[in-house]
Amino acid sequence: MNYNNVKFLKSYGTFNQIPPCSKREVAFSGRSNVGKSTLINKIFNRKNLARVSSVPGKTATINFFELENIHFVDLPGYGYAKVSKSEKERWAGLIEGYLNSNRDIRLIIQLIDMRHPPSKDDLHMINFLIENELPFIIVLTKADKLKKMARLERMESFKSEIPYYDQITVIPFSSETREGVEDVRKIIEEISTDED
Repeated sequence: MNYNNVKFLKSYGTFNQIPPCSKREVAFSGRSNVGKSTLINKIFNRKNLARVSSVPGKTATINFFELENIHFVDLPGYGYAKVSKSEKERWAGLIEGYLNSNRDIRLIIQLIDMRHPPSKDDLHMINFLIENELPFIIVLTKADKLKKMARLERMESFKSEIPYYDQITVIPFSSETREGVEDVRKIIEEISTDED
């Protein structure tokens, strides 16, 4: 795949606005400020394909990108406390509407900040994905922010913090060193060449 050929399609503020599914889809999910936009930009070698913000809760829409036979779907970050109840409900409606639809979702890339145990919302999302038998991997972001020992400790702790950890593909990711980028790309390429 030529990752440089990715293009931004459109943003949608409510689930009803999203057009019917026309390609296989790969979605990015995670709490606000976990680094979804950063990961997307690294995968596609772009600085500003997905807008990176230091302000949590900035992605309040579902953003669609296209590359060859795949649509990439950036879901709104969840779990940000400083938004109104109605806004939280709109985000939840967007995320749940998308995940509960009969779209051709081939993979969900679930992001978790490596520095901390999974939040209640992270665990809620992981359990939702497991219960609904949605295919997913976990990408542990901000790997470069931990020293070696702290990183080893966190990786060990995740084994008991994340349900079914030993059955999930888990990829540490660093925007500084690009660790994990090729691993994620390899999985995307497998999806793009899967026979239906």
